[in-house]
Amino acid sequence: MAMKNGYVAANGVKYYYEIHGSGDPLLLFHGGLGSTGMFEPDLAALSKDHQVIAVDLYGHGRTALTERPVSLVDMADDMAVVLAGLGLKRADVMGYSLGGGVALRVAVQHPDVVRRLVLISTPYAQSGFYPEMLPQQAMVSSAMFDQMKQTPMYLQYKAVAPRPEDFPKLLDAMGTYMKK
Repeated sequence: MAMKNGYVAANGVKYYYEIHGSGDPLLLFHGGLGSTGMFEPDLAALSKDHQVIAVDLYGHGRTALTERPVSLVDMADDMAVVLAGLGLKRADVMGYSLGGGVALRVAVQHPDVVRRLVLISTPYAQSGFYPEMLPQQAMVSSAMFDQMKQTPMYLQYKAVAPRPEDFPKLLDAMGTYMKK
């Protein structure tokens, strides 16, 4: 269970965070359509030597979607604000998939706040994906909402999101993001 949780406002978005453990800070970002809950199996190990700050990325988990598009650049700027809002000057930063893209952008845009960078399953551009994945990614939109209603991704979103009815809008936003 989280030692502390709450929200930090950054550029018009209220980001949900959880803090686990103590030690050097580790800012942790989940993958697309996920939330901080994705890391539960690993949080105990990660928080043995670190103060793990897990953040629900824009539009994901407990962080509500707004009219703003999904953008790695914007989320990276937001994460620098989140760190400052939590009173931290620097942290190790780790991200998986979409979260890896955010982590990379934090390191590029705000190198002064990143001590170490860990990227897991993080493509650098659409050309970095296996060609077989591109048709599947092109289908991400609200049209697939009915098919996703029984998936762990949707069920987790529905359980924690401030507005579960926004999931189709998140699918559209992610689909637009992935086509760039």
